Amino acid sequence: MEALKCLLPQTVVGIVIVSHSKQLALGVRELAAQMVQGQVPLAVAGGVDDALNPLGTDVMQVHQAIETVYSDAGVIVLMDMGSALMSAEMALEFLLPEQRNNIRLCEAPLVEGAVAAVVCAAAGGSIEQVLAEARGALAAKASQLGINVPTTQQPEHIEEPSEIYFKEEYTKEIHIAVSNRMGLHARPAAQFVATSSRFEAQIKVKNLTKNTGYVRADSINQVAMLGVRHGHELAISATGADADAAIAALQALVENNFGEGDTPLHESQIHATPDETFISTAAPTLRGIPASPGVAIAPSLRYAMAPLVRHQLPSVQSQQYYIDNPDREWEFLQKALSDAATEIEVLLSQTSTQIGDTEAAIFDAHLLFLNDPVILEALHHYIYVRHINAASAWQAVVEELTNQYRTHYDSYLRSRAADVIDVGQRVLRLLLGTAAAHLNLTEPSILIATDLTPSDTAQLDTSKVLGICTTAGSATSHTAIIARSLGIPAVVGVPEGILRVADGTIVALNGGTGNVWVEPSVDIITAIEAQRSAWQSSEQRAFRNAHKNAITTDGRRIVVYANIGGVADAKVAISMGAEGVGLLRTEFLYLERKTPPSEEEQLKVYQGITQVLESRPLIIRTFDIGGDKPVPYLNLPSENNPFLGWRGIRFCLDRTELFKTQLRAILRASAEGNIKVMFPMIATVGELKAAKAILLEVQQELQQKEIPFNDKIKVGIMIEVPSAVAIADQLAPIVDFFSIGTNDLSQYVMACDRTNPQVASLADALHPAVLRMVQQAVKAAHKAGIAVSLCGELGSDPIATPILIGLGLDDVSLNPQAIPRCKKAITQLSFIEAETIASEALKQESAAKVRELLRTFKYS
Repeated sequence: MEALKCLLPQTVVGIVIVSHSKQLALGVRELAAQMVQGQVPLAVAGGVDDALNPLGTDVMQVHQAIETVYSDAGVIVLMDMGSALMSAEMALEFLLPEQRNNIRLCEAPLVEGAVAAVVCAAAGGSIEQVLAEARGALAAKASQLGINVPTTQQPEHIEEPSEIYFKEEYTKEIHIAVSNRMGLHARPAAQFVATSSRFEAQIKVKNLTKNTGYVRADSINQVAMLGVRHGHELAISATGADADAAIAALQALVENNFGEGDTPLHESQIHATPDETFISTAAPTLRGIPASPGVAIAPSLRYAMAPLVRHQLPSVQSQQYYIDNPDREWEFLQKALSDAATEIEVLLSQTSTQIGDTEAAIFDAHLLFLNDPVILEALHHYIYVRHINAASAWQAVVEELTNQYRTHYDSYLRSRAADVIDVGQRVLRLLLGTAAAHLNLTEPSILIATDLTPSDTAQLDTSKVLGICTTAGSATSHTAIIARSLGIPAVVGVPEGILRVADGTIVALNGGTGNVWVEPSVDIITAIEAQRSAWQSSEQRAFRNAHKNAITTDGRRIVVYANIGGVADAKVAISMGAEGVGLLRTEFLYLERKTPPSEEEQLKVYQGITQVLESRPLIIRTFDIGGDKPVPYLNLPSENNPFLGWRGIRFCLDRTELFKTQLRAILRASAEGNIKVMFPMIATVGELKAAKAILLEVQQELQQKEIPFNDKIKVGIMIEVPSAVAIADQLAPIVDFFSIGTNDLSQYVMACDRTNPQVASLADALHPAVLRMVQQAVKAAHKAGIAVSLCGELGSDPIATPILIGLGLDDVSLNPQAIPRCKKAITQLSFIEAETIASEALKQESAAKVRELLRTFKYS
């Protein structure tokens, strides 16, 4: 009975609308819901299941509707006439006596009564106050018409939630505007919730601009439902001993724009049309919403892995049963949640490699979903009170939450339903013991689907998926964001007729205009090809400097490499103007499998990348397993602080056979390519010498077997541990190059886990403390006569380019999509002015002050 009440504030009275007409009931609910923006639980019981005679009422429908919205606050039932009243009265007989005492059947007019009731309920009114408001609903209309009607007693003063909840303990409240460009979307919402969860205080938040009610600040879903956008004002209230500290932390988080820029995302950035010639004169077969710019022509392939892409979880009704051992079922659920978290962490790591930490942070919100206390409370009720099995309990809670998102008044939040479905599908698959589905394309295609989850999209092969066409989705969905980051043209919201197109049918789409053509004629193909040519010309203009050397205005060259995670990434990198690969993250070879990759498997991958790069450099980092990259089959121990534990070179030096296998593959590949090897997580001179000794041992083994390799292969290390910076002058003479990993260096310098949303905002590579570390490493490298690179996420941010150049870096390595912008930024400044900017940045007291400084700098 009470399971789903945990999904909404428990002090809110629920409303049930009973009508002979299902359409009427749904219409009244829609009208009432718009009044209170989803703050009141609403359910309907309308019509009967009879195609010939659909008008009527069903007792069990009414009973189920009451169950859906029941809470200790009570339920008001509004009815239209006749049998609706009898059905409502009979439905009460199915309830326990103490539950019946919490239900009120209300004679108020259906439409006006429902609107008045939900408004009062949303304001925190008691059941009697809500009942009185509903009964007096006709008064305003009668007054307008000049008709006198008897009035019912008006409800007492309804206190604000802050008054109701926080009577005796100390309460602190602030009002603060949100200025980051997309408001509380997934990543900042995750940070807000995680920060709130650090404190003992009861923290609630509401959107003053939207006039919402207060919600729990430790619930990712309730915070997201507030619909906070750029410029909206929040009221944040904390009650308890550490209320001041909680408010201060949340205020700092908001004022720091959650680590994001403060420029609103302009609509043109979503629906970017690069050139007027991009608008076709050829009439499209179908039209949708432009989601990711670009033109594609290819055979179609329907993404037929239902139920993994539809807007409803697969039915497990046949497996719903009452359980005798709720403890065992709860453990089963916890195991599935833990396994799901591991999968998401792997996906987060892979996505960070491919499109960057900012976009990958979408999956931080997925991780928080698994620990949302509101969700866990609802699940606990299903399993322990109603004795429902874990799979059915999970499905019921996720479906209810999905419906709340899909029916939200805010279009941005409606698109977040895809994230709920994504996590829901993942956990349900684990609960049911079904295998994960994968899309394996054999030829370039345009993917057609009802929808794609963010997880689906992040794992697409960009060399095979030339375009995406879905019937659902929006331009602001996380799927669309990832598609844009991957450079895949996409059109969403296409009419459902596209789903009936047979596989192999030639389809063309224009992701900048939303046009789709099915089996285009020769004339249309010619026109579309012209569009594609225009698009490519536009891209070439945008990237005209990407394939040239990046040289400052006063003649200093900065080499720009790419960070990649596979052969496909290498192809993208070259197309974007990369001058080589500064970081091949080899962890992808070890993920999503049951045994380590063989020497031959690795050799094939390394050779494949060298073929793509031709003579360009390829720096291969030996595998950095551990920390945020769990690999179950390696039996890594559970650690309280995995980032400070058995990872990187530490693991390799203990598991030498795995290490040697990789080194053999790297050395063999070096016979044909311009390959360098790099060791991660070096913290001491002893570790570096031990790693080089193993490398020498492998070289000698290959020599004995007369297997060719480059015996002069360059050896470098990652500078990502503060101790490595402190002894950089001792490390530099025994290596050929440094590569500074600002992602890890930031978290170690600032003593915070960058994957933990509670403290992730501290891991800011633009903090002067981190920049001073970079400067110290550069000076030590140059004194020893070796080159120094930067391969962290900082390199992908054009705003940081002046500082990186000014600190004296010889080259940078970044995500492929960021290369054109980086090269353009380099060519627009001089080394002298970059040095000045860097010098000033080192004097600042915070990352925010450094950004403020950089915003004053304008490219010429």
